[in-house]
Amino acid sequence: MKLQKWQANIILLFTAMIWGASYIFIKQALRANMPAGVINSIRGFIFAILIYFFFHKKINKMTRADFKVGLIAGVINFIGYQLQATGLKYTTPSNSAFLTATYIVMIPFVVWVFFKKRPLLKSYFSISICFLGTVFLTNTISNGFSLEVGDILTLLSAFFYALQIVYFSNTVASANPFIVSFMLGSVQGVASLIWSLLFEQSSYGSINWSVAIIPVVILGVLASFGAQTMQVIGQKFTDSTSAGLILMTESLFGSILSVILGFDKLEGNLIVGGLLIVLSIFIMEFNVQRLFLKKRSFLRKR
Repeated sequence: MKLQKWQANIILLFTAMIWGASYIFIKQALRANMPAGVINSIRGFIFAILIYFFFHKKINKMTRADFKVGLIAGVINFIGYQLQATGLKYTTPSNSAFLTATYIVMIPFVVWVFFKKRPLLKSYFSISICFLGTVFLTNTISNGFSLEVGDILTLLSAFFYALQIVYFSNTVASANPFIVSFMLGSVQGVASLIWSLLFEQSSYGSINWSVAIIPVVILGVLASFGAQTMQVIGQKFTDSTSAGLILMTESLFGSILSVILGFDKLEGNLIVGGLLIVLSIFIMEFNVQRLFLKKRSFLRKR
């Protein structure tokens, strides 16, 4: 199957929409007293089962190298998911969506720390705008310089998502994406189950299963299996800049749905903070200099 670039971009846009909606489903499950470990465990097992059902021929050819790469990626992914879901218990879906999206701004600095590659000059400008956006989003100007627990956990989860992407780009290139996806789901399911059995057993009795199970199943089927599979397909037929710009709209969709469904109020700090964070991500993903040079070259030809 070969897609045109515009078709691939539409697939990635649907991916971003699903990921944006996932914040709402996680919040619904948390409101039904389902702890983060249980949510992520069920979600991970659904993902692993579905990916194996559709791509078992490829997965059955897993090598030891594939297993090692997938295991490390899975552990990083598990930590990110666990921090994000736990943080969402103490913050709003809109805040979580925007703060999670800051992983794009963090990536150049993660590369700097682990691979000694100095970030581009625009990275410093972008991180400054992103920090300012976070100040507005968390209403620090009115409440004083402090972050809520949920905001801090979400920012930490964004760091692990950045770490995962850097690891992918430097290690996973030679691995089969469906094998890696299977390992992501498997590690998430098993690790989250162990975490839950160790630290969350006391809360099992208060879970409203009839309310929580539907959004969690939706998360497993759509947000994990569906969206990640679409991402794998979409990114094969478009460039990385277009993919990054489209996928970053996840935060916008998450915020819009959060306001529509009443989890957030449409206030000035949400609008200003969200727009500043999106602007910082746009600066990171968009090569203004290249666009200027192309435009100048075009004008010269005319």
